[in-house]
Amino acid sequence: MNRTEFIIATAVILFVAFALGWFASWLVNRFTRVTKAEIGELDRMAQGLHEAEETRDQAITYMQQREAEMTNQLTQTEAELRAAMDGLRDARQEAEELRAYVERQNAG
Repeated sequence: MNRTEFIIATAVILFVAFALGWFASWLVNRFTRVTKAEIGELDRMAQGLHEAEETRDQAITYMQQREAEMTNQLTQTEAELRAAMDGLRDARQEAEELRAYVERQNAG
């Protein structure tokens, strides 16, 4: 193979490599191209996602407020229960004392 044939063979190989690269680039561009309709759909999806995130944030805030209210109400109810139980214990003790007093009066 002389010098001219080597240069021609190299030029052909480089041209084929360039053509294959260009064709591959064209295929990738063709399959990944985003149309205006797809952009509109992406915008609608982004808007929907934004609204969903806002709704989620509002729901989280509401749930946190509701949880705080319920915790406060539970604490108050437990305090009322303790007070009622203390009152009931005192009433039972007083009733026992009165029973004992009445029995002593009747026996004596």
